[in-house]
Amino acid sequence: MAPFGARQTPGDPILSSSTQSQGGRTLAKNRRARHNYEILETFEAGIVLQGTEVKSIREARIQLKDSYVEVVDGEAFLVGAHVSPYRHGNRANHDPERRRKLLLNRREIDKIYGRTAIQGQTCVPLSVYLKGNLVKVRIALARGKKLRDKRHELKKRILDREAEAAVSGR
Repeated sequence: MAPFGARQTPGDPILSSSTQSQGGRTLAKNRRARHNYEILETFEAGIVLQGTEVKSIREARIQLKDSYVEVVDGEAFLVGAHVSPYRHGNRANHDPERRRKLLLNRREIDKIYGRTAIQGQTCVPLSVYLKGNLVKVRIALARGKKLRDKRHELKKRILDREAEAAVSGR
């Protein structure tokens, strides 16, 4: 364990590989997104937060279930993400369900808007993580899966698992 105040490096045993994805500590994942959607392209976006939201998110008190990205007047917003109120906050606590602005390049916003408006795709958040001291959101352009696609993927996963078990000699 690193001494108090020392920086931890990715090689430290305390930080596992699952918490180090995307170059930082993962705070929340949207597992249903990968199940319900076929991921076509991903983006990294910053997020505009209020003071108590940052503290609450650092405690991993954020849920991405049923959230999506919406483009309005040339700006991208994260809609439907629930950030629980900070436990030690006071009357200045934030609204848990408010729309949060995402920080993306103009080209990325135009690409997301074009794909969602014209091609019928959707944009969903995949995860929220820390990159240094900044809170980042991994978002993806996605296409909805049909029920048969979900069944096919489940069958493929089971067959792969059985093949791996046979090779390892279980």
